[in-house]
Amino acid sequence: MSEDISQDSAGFATRSRIDTTKPHSARFWNYFVGGKDNYEVDREIGDEIKGIFPGLVDVAQTSRQFLGRAVRYLAGEQGIRQFLDIGTGLPTADNTHEVAQRVAPDARIVYVDNDPIVLAHAHALLTSTPEGRTDYLDADLYDPEAVLRAAAGTLDLTQPVGLVILNTLGHVGDYGQARDLVRRLMAGLGSGSHLVISDSTATSEGMIAASQAYNASGAVPYYVRSVEEIAGFLDGLELVEPGVVRVPEWRPEAPGEPVRDGAAVDAYCAVGRKS
Repeated sequence: MSEDISQDSAGFATRSRIDTTKPHSARFWNYFVGGKDNYEVDREIGDEIKGIFPGLVDVAQTSRQFLGRAVRYLAGEQGIRQFLDIGTGLPTADNTHEVAQRVAPDARIVYVDNDPIVLAHAHALLTSTPEGRTDYLDADLYDPEAVLRAAAGTLDLTQPVGLVILNTLGHVGDYGQARDLVRRLMAGLGSGSHLVISDSTATSEGMIAASQAYNASGAVPYYVRSVEEIAGFLDGLELVEPGVVRVPEWRPEAPGEPVRDGAAVDAYCAVGRKS
């Protein structure tokens, strides 16, 4: 385990909220993308799930690649200069602010998470170009209006915002509630805002078995959904081509990025624009 958490200036109050006896989704995902900020309990369930369904590693890695492509598209082709990233997870390479500010140094990014692990690493996210700004909010997806109020301290919500929610809505057990949370968040953003979304899907027996094993581990459950349910999160938005597709199939970039066999990746994504 990285020493960053134990030495972080966030202090004892934050560290005391970290439960190292059960697997944790951010640490588990961090292990799958090659990070070092995880504990033995996370690696154990990770290795167990690799044995059940090795393809979940591809889901983790290709989802990260999708994030980079989507942010580059919004910043480079759509001129988006503001991003609200909810369910941030642990920082690795090419975080949202790094990708956005490489394209547009004046971009502003707000990360949102209510997880003590992520809070303990917030200092790694709170970096920015001199022209832009990066902030972190200790806030809860289940209170969208509070998230928007807090984000308004950094972002101008009357102007277009890129709302990023990756591999997070699966933690909301009730599908209707998950859709409502997305609707309320998008309702508070200006015209021209975009929703960037992806989640694992119940599109193979292996993924379903992996989800069941993860949920049985004592971690906060993650529910895989149908492709139609993922598409439902974008109701009322104008879908950006190529629509709702497996994560490697969304605008793949050949230079430096291998395009994996989409049939092997049980995760779907999409980008939608608010009129």
